[in-house]
Amino acid sequence: MDSLRKLTTKEKALQINLSKDIYGSFAEIGAGQEVAANFFKAGGASGTVAKTMSAYDMSFSDAIYGYCERYVCEPRLMKMLEHEYDLLIERLPHRAPNTKFFAFANTVEALNYKRSNQPHGWIGLRFQCTPGGEYNECVLHVKMSDNDVLLQQQALGTIGVNLIFGCFFFKDAEQLLESLMDGITPGRIEIDMFRLSGPDYSHVDNRLMSLKLVKSGFTHAAMFGPDGNAMQPSEALYKKNVLILRGRFRPVTHVNVDMLLASRRHFKREPDVDRDKIVVLTELTLSDLRMEGEIDETDFLNRVDIICSLGQNVMISNYPEYYKLVDYLSEITKGRKIGIILGIYNLQRVFEEKYYTDLRGGVLEAFGTLFGNNVKIYVYPATKPDEEGEELYTLDNFELPSKLKGLFGYLIDNDKLENIKGANVDNLHIISDNVLSMIKSGEEGWEAMVPRKVVSAVKEKCLFDYPCDTDVSTKELVDKEKQGS
Repeated sequence: MDSLRKLTTKEKALQINLSKDIYGSFAEIGAGQEVAANFFKAGGASGTVAKTMSAYDMSFSDAIYGYCERYVCEPRLMKMLEHEYDLLIERLPHRAPNTKFFAFANTVEALNYKRSNQPHGWIGLRFQCTPGGEYNECVLHVKMSDNDVLLQQQALGTIGVNLIFGCFFFKDAEQLLESLMDGITPGRIEIDMFRLSGPDYSHVDNRLMSLKLVKSGFTHAAMFGPDGNAMQPSEALYKKNVLILRGRFRPVTHVNVDMLLASRRHFKREPDVDRDKIVVLTELTLSDLRMEGEIDETDFLNRVDIICSLGQNVMISNYPEYYKLVDYLSEITKGRKIGIILGIYNLQRVFEEKYYTDLRGGVLEAFGTLFGNNVKIYVYPATKPDEEGEELYTLDNFELPSKLKGLFGYLIDNDKLENIKGANVDNLHIISDNVLSMIKSGEEGWEAMVPRKVVSAVKEKCLFDYPCDTDVSTKELVDKEKQGS
C-alpha cells in the first residue's frame, strides 16, 4: 500500500477482493446497495461476496430479522448483523479454518421526494480478525447532508467501503476512525456515533473515540452513558426533556452535584415537563478541554471517570456558545422543554455583547435562539463582596449595563430565567481550581469538598496527579491504547 497517498474507494474494494481470506455478506436497506456495488465494480468480487440482499419491504424485513418499532435504528442494525453473521458461520463451515468472516449491514433513511426529512443511517460491521476467532463489531451513525439522493448513496457507498477496509487493515482504532472520511469532502456526512468493540479491541476506550469524533470535526456533539458506551444523541434525546449542566468538572465538587439536584427539582415541577422523559446531561466543550493548550486525553478520562461514577450521561460538544447548543438540542427534542443550568457569573457572560459580534442581529439574534425554543435557564447563586463582607448574588440583584436591563426584565417576566431555590449556600466557598490544587499537592481537606465517590476514584486511580502509587494509572491506560496493545 502506498503510504504517501490514500487509496481510492475502488482501490480499497479491489484490495479486499484480492485478499483470499476475507469473505462475507452485505445487507443494505434504504439507500440502494451502494456498498456492495463498489466491490462488484472493482472486479474480483467473487473472492469477497458470499451474498448481498436488501429487504426493503417491512413485512419481508420483519420476517427475516424480527419486528422492530422503527426500521432505521440501532436495534434493527444489530438484528441484521447477528442474522447475517450467524448464517455465514452455519452455512460455510468448510471455509472457517482459512477465512476471516464479516457481515456488513446498513439501514438508512435517504432524502425523501419532498426533501422534508433528515437523512441518516446506521452502519455496522461484525468481523473476525483471525480465522476461527471471536467476532468484533464496529457501529456508527451518520447524517447525510447532500441535497441529492444519488450523491447521498455515493457517499454512503464510500463510507461503507472505508469501514470494511479500515476494520481489516488498520489495527489502530484512531487510524480506523480517521479513515472513514477518505474520499468524502467535508460537510457531506456527519458521524455522530462510533463504537468499536470485541476481544481484539478490548483496549479501546470508546469515550476517547467520542472525543475524537468532535475533535476531528466529524460531528459537533457526541455522547456516552454512565457505563462509557457511546450513545447516538438523536436517539437518546429524541422527544425528551433535557436538563444540561456545562462545566469543566475538574473535579466534580459538592457545588456541581447540588446544581444538578436542585435544578432538577425545579425542572420536574415545570407544567410542560414529562417526569418520565427527563434526561440529565453533563457537558464538556472542546474549548474547556483546551483551556491549558492541547487536549490532554489523560485529563479528559480523569474527568469523565468521575462524572460516570456519579451515574451521569456525558456530552462532548464544539458549541462554545449556548445559543448554538440550544439550536442543536431543539432539533432533536422536537419542541420539548430544555433546561440550562448556569452559575450567576456565567449568566453574566452570556449577556456580554462581545460574544455575538459575528451575528448581524447581535445579542438579540442569539437570544432569539437561546430562549425561543421552549428553553429555560436555572440560575445558581454565588457570593460576591459587599461593604459588610459578602452577600448572596442572584437574579434579584443581578448587575447589567443599563441598555440590557430591559431585555433582562423581558426574560424574567416571560419565565425564561429562574433562581435556583434551596441551593446549599454553605458550599459556595468551594472553588474547583482550589480543590484541584489541593489534590495535586496532597494537601489535606479537599475530601470534604467533593462527593465520596469522587474521593474514592481520585485515590484509587491517582486521578488529577494525586500523589499515590498504583500499578496501572489512567495515563498508562491511555498510552496503552495509543500503542494498540
